[in-house]
Amino acid sequence: MSTVPAEALPTGAPSVRTGATADDEAAAPLAPRARLLPALAAVYRAQLSRARVARIPLLFVATFQSIGIMVLMRGVVDGGSEARAVVAGSTVLVVAFVALNLLAQYFGQLRATGGLDHYATLPVPPAAVVLGAAGAYASFTVPGTAVTAVVGSLLFGLPLGHLWILAAVVPLAGAALAGLGAALGLLAPRQELATLLGQLGMSAALLLGVLPAERLPEPIGWARDLLPSTYGVEALARTFDRSPDWAAVALDLAVCAVVGVVSLAVATWAYRRAAVR
Repeated sequence: MSTVPAEALPTGAPSVRTGATADDEAAAPLAPRARLLPALAAVYRAQLSRARVARIPLLFVATFQSIGIMVLMRGVVDGGSEARAVVAGSTVLVVAFVALNLLAQYFGQLRATGGLDHYATLPVPPAAVVLGAAGAYASFTVPGTAVTAVVGSLLFGLPLGHLWILAAVVPLAGAALAGLGAALGLLAPRQELATLLGQLGMSAALLLGVLPAERLPEPIGWARDLLPSTYGVEALARTFDRSPDWAAVALDLAVCAVVGVVSLAVATWAYRRAAVR
């Protein structure tokens, strides 16, 4: 018995060989891309559970490092505005160590080892990958910043009543620094260069954030104004006053928020750029 050639079958007719239609054999529709917020939550949880074991020891290192800096500066700075700058700068330094330095190394490693290819195959928006990883790394800074701020306040005799401002300083400064760290890791052509850039960024946060601004030369002061973490330091330092200037605090936090949006947008663009290569 002869069979009908496949090309003679009308469109949509069943295939003699498989029973499927010709349209079904041509191509199967891909799954729809996940929405941003559910994808962001999934990436955040995955990154948080993955990095918990590896990053907690480094968080202790960051906290002890900041406390050690304050102890050393206690022999040089007695009080006043300089003490407020040291405590605020050391507190935000914990954020810089994790959100900028470690995140730059993480994305640099992903790019070097082909880990970005895994995320590129998932139906996840690029912004969800960047924001999820940045949020997970920034979350690790919360205990360290709280401990550093309390220890520093007790060490220099500063009031503790306004430390609730950390609830705004940590996420906003963390977003700005995490976006910068992710962008550095994704744009660096080599993993070693991403590590170097992350270390340099953290060193800049240390030197320009912890040292009192009035003791810095004017050109270095201009560089300090370009560092995203500076505005988080200034916002926290102002709250150590007995009567803080809340308008100035809100302005510093607003600058952190704007820089955070811009830096995370740049990091998302860098992710797209690196993922297609």
